Amino acid sequence: MQRQTPQRKAIEAAFHSAARPLSPQEILDAARKDVPALNLATVYRTLKRMVDDREIHPVELPGEAARYELQSAAEYHHHHFRCGKCRAVFDLKGCVNGLKKLLPSGFRMTGHDIILYGLCKTCRT
Repeated sequence: MQRQTPQRKAIEAAFHSAARPLSPQEILDAARKDVPALNLATVYRTLKRMVDDREIHPVELPGEAARYELQSAAEYHHHHFRCGKCRAVFDLKGCVNGLKKLLPSGFRMTGHDIILYGLCKTCRT
């Protein structure tokens, strides 16, 4: 566990208040409300430490920079939705049944990721 600096506390608070995967820039924007002088380099250093300490987990979307979510969210099987307008990523609860039926004969599935794309509730209105 790292030292609880004001910067780290603000970054942790950003995760808890958003309750969804965040990009480093989203973390910076949220954490600057508590620590206005916070910079992106500090955010990246803190994220690396938090990943190393297994407090957060990277969320990889094809062709995009990683976002991060709390380890407590990453511990249960779930998928993600990305808004095409604001580019925010949200957790989806549950999973699709029947994926094994899509496999060619003789294949064995060991895992899967599903990302849905569209407009979030805010951008849709």
